[in-house]
Amino acid sequence: MKKSILSVLVIVAFIAGCATFPKDDIKVDAEAAAKANFSGYKTYAWLGSIGIVNDPDDQWEPPQFDADAELVFLINQAMRKRGMTEVVSNPDMLVAYAVGADMAALKLKENPKTKISTLENVPKAGLVVTLTDAQSGFVIWAGVASGDIKNLDAKTAKQRLEYVIKTMFDKLP
Repeated sequence: MKKSILSVLVIVAFIAGCATFPKDDIKVDAEAAAKANFSGYKTYAWLGSIGIVNDPDDQWEPPQFDADAELVFLINQAMRKRGMTEVVSNPDMLVAYAVGADMAALKLKENPKTKISTLENVPKAGLVVTLTDAQSGFVIWAGVASGDIKNLDAKTAKQRLEYVIKTMFDKLP
């Protein structure tokens, strides 16, 4: 009896761990320069980051969640998985990202009953990650993502960012 209860608890915990998170609104794309030879790049350094936020009510990030720190962590992780090493001087490429968020964004939504479209607040966010050849200064790869900003807890926000960065870097040659 105890073994069957334990088995049920293990299965429930496994299913809960595999639970999905809302990601159907997220769009991710990337493109590489046609002549870029990515096998020649072994090191990188951070060029910087830019944040553009229109958030008069301070709702952009969930409490106890630092999107900038999480993005740097996830991008570093993705670069390491590709065999890249972060260096302080003389990098092969430079990494940068820009985040834009507009908490006051509006979108036309149709009422299914009346078929009348009205403007509704649908906060939006976008992310651009670029890899630049350090020697030439040319962007050799860019990844872009956009999606709705949903009132989510920190764990779900992190899952959404993990999904974006993984999907984006899966498109890196």
